[in-house]
Amino acid sequence: MNFLRNLLAAIIGCLIAFGIMLFMGMIFLSLIADAGDGIVIKEKSILELQLQQPVNDYVGDNEADPFAGLFGQALGLDEVLHAIEVAKTDSDIKGISINNNFLMAGLAQTQELRKALKDFKESGKFIYSFADYYLQKDYYLASVADSVFLNPVGGMDFKGLSSEVLFYKDLQEKTGVKMEVIRHGKYKSAVEPFLANEMSEANRTQIKELLGSLWGNMVAGISDGRNISEANVNIIADTLGGRSPKYAKASGLIDDTLFYDQYETKLRSALSLNEGDEMNMVALVDYLKRSNKKIIQKGDDKIAVVFAQGEILYGEGGPDVIGQGLITKALKKAVEDDKVKAIVLRVNSPGGSALTSDIIWREIELAKEKKPVVVSMGDVAASGGYYIAAGADKIFAEPTTITGSIGVFGTIPNINGLAKEIGINAEQVGTNKNSVDYSVFEPMTDNFRKVVQDGIEEIYGTFLDRVAQGRNITVAQADSLAQGRVWSGAEAKKLGLVDELGNLNDAIAAAAELAEINTYGIKKYPKYKSGFERFMEDVNSAKTKIGQNLVKEEIGVETYDILKQMKSAMEQEGIQARMPFVLDIK
Repeated sequence: MNFLRNLLAAIIGCLIAFGIMLFMGMIFLSLIADAGDGIVIKEKSILELQLQQPVNDYVGDNEADPFAGLFGQALGLDEVLHAIEVAKTDSDIKGISINNNFLMAGLAQTQELRKALKDFKESGKFIYSFADYYLQKDYYLASVADSVFLNPVGGMDFKGLSSEVLFYKDLQEKTGVKMEVIRHGKYKSAVEPFLANEMSEANRTQIKELLGSLWGNMVAGISDGRNISEANVNIIADTLGGRSPKYAKASGLIDDTLFYDQYETKLRSALSLNEGDEMNMVALVDYLKRSNKKIIQKGDDKIAVVFAQGEILYGEGGPDVIGQGLITKALKKAVEDDKVKAIVLRVNSPGGSALTSDIIWREIELAKEKKPVVVSMGDVAASGGYYIAAGADKIFAEPTTITGSIGVFGTIPNINGLAKEIGINAEQVGTNKNSVDYSVFEPMTDNFRKVVQDGIEEIYGTFLDRVAQGRNITVAQADSLAQGRVWSGAEAKKLGLVDELGNLNDAIAAAAELAEINTYGIKKYPKYKSGFERFMEDVNSAKTKIGQNLVKEEIGVETYDILKQMKSAMEQEGIQARMPFVLDIK
């Protein structure tokens, strides 16, 4: 029996080893095929801008890694913007086609892309856009084009922005599983869904004003791109004037309705091609192989750009998580590098651990003693995201950045109700008065709640002090802007929470000015694990992902998202400086 078991194990081992060797062989053949420039771009080519992968501010691939890009699940916004800038002066690229996007990018990221495309168009080259269906964010990007086209039987979602918040109070009472909540800040409503069944007026006010500010910026861009007054853009949204291709054309949102082959004819005409001439379309992922080799900003002096993106958690961190490990190492490297004359911290985060935020804040304070530090805010730089930004010499935000949310809270799961229902009784024994501080099986004591509340108040006070010190205002003034209130970048500029409205390039230029340098190159930090390492980690966690997908398919995406939000709340460790609600803008 042991012989058969060992034989079977050996056979399986050989098959796995053979599979790995075959897989590695295919990779190396792919690498050999991609040797050199990787792709030949002919004269009179069109760059096809299809952004159907998630867009991160930065993917952090190491150019020396032979597997870089092979296992990527996301596009780097920095690389896409660089590609558009390179294409502007590339004699082989005559125009850009924005084609059938379903943008998995934030609104501020979309605004940066739109600015880059507008700059490209001002060089004299054309931009056309086509879609079978335009979602609002996709249309906002497309509206920068010279001409916008829609499939005759397609559609458009254009009705203004909205957001939906789910409340779980009744669910907690029915299941006996609840979240004990301690908070500071009347707008700090990340925890409101666990406390009530209806939205508070404070929360309703901040969401309405935030959406209004974001929508106002979108309307201004569409108005400029389509030469329609802002008032009329809002009338079109209110009357659903883009709900069909016929209405979209009549309202001026699009130029014409075309099938894709007719759209290709338009592109051929824009290229002045003769009948029978081949039209060369270059996919963005292919053009990146050329543009990534083109260095636009050069110089012995350097500006270091440190990307901090994702939820803030205690630990090392990674491409989608801000941990003190990677970020503090990156800041120290930038400070110790004599060629680096200034640092730009790019923040895209809804916040998270207050402890980790303060550790990073301290490292920025130390960096400021040696070199100028400028912050560029992406889609979100709220709560802990604002915490790590507050001390910078200068802060830039996009008008559509979501920021502020200066407040803290703590959530602790409690299953006392469920335990009673199913017949569980927990007994505790301790050596001292407070040695048994909390049990999920018992109601929270007043004494424990007071201890946690004291901790919340202390961290909130520290947060206010960091903001007051960084923004050169009093603690009382910081408190008046705080209470967990969320602001758009445009509102934050008026309130003094940020210094300037602008993108990452604007922040880099400001850092160079503070460092008193005119010519400079860019160094990006941190470097993440290689694509191959991340791929192997994904393989190792494939069983978990398959299980998650099965659950999602069985109960539906919306129900799955509710469970995920509740699970995330239960897993939060320590006091949180986090966005006040899950903002799903539609």
